[in-house]
Amino acid sequence: MTFPELTEDCSRCAGLCCLAYPFEAHEDFGLLKAADTPCPNLAPDFRCSIHTDLAKCGFGGCVAYSCAGAGQRVTQELFDGETWRDDPDLLSHMTYALRVVLPVHEALLVLQEAAALPLPQDFQDRCAELARALCPVDPSSVWDFEEDTVQEALAAVPEFVESIAPFAPGQA
Repeated sequence: MTFPELTEDCSRCAGLCCLAYPFEAHEDFGLLKAADTPCPNLAPDFRCSIHTDLAKCGFGGCVAYSCAGAGQRVTQELFDGETWRDDPDLLSHMTYALRVVLPVHEALLVLQEAAALPLPQDFQDRCAELARALCPVDPSSVWDFEEDTVQEALAAVPEFVESIAPFAPGQA
């Protein structure tokens, strides 16, 4: 099973995490911000203007966050490198797509770790089956990730993880 890129690459994204999610000042964010609103610290090049000082500025939530490669996948694959700054009408579509693709990428990260475990063949087969279902072939829109097959696999990952817990290192 070949997994998509599951490591964030902010240089290939349009700052989607700095838009898509609301910030609450009391929850590890230095300000209050609504969803689908650019963070005031987002620079014109889609980079964080306070990145080196995030923790000191009260943005622990940003320090801990990883899109698992979903941001660049949305920007580069689903929107062909276009950005919401080039076309403001794309903003809500791009942030929606991030909110759909991110849980898929997070589940793929878990399955990638599971695939590295010494699992019995039936568990290996189930892991590969779930991973394949979470990877639509040549996705061209967010709808490819909203297909029943993808969403059913996403919903099945937690139960699968519970079932392989005895095979995790340190478990007896």
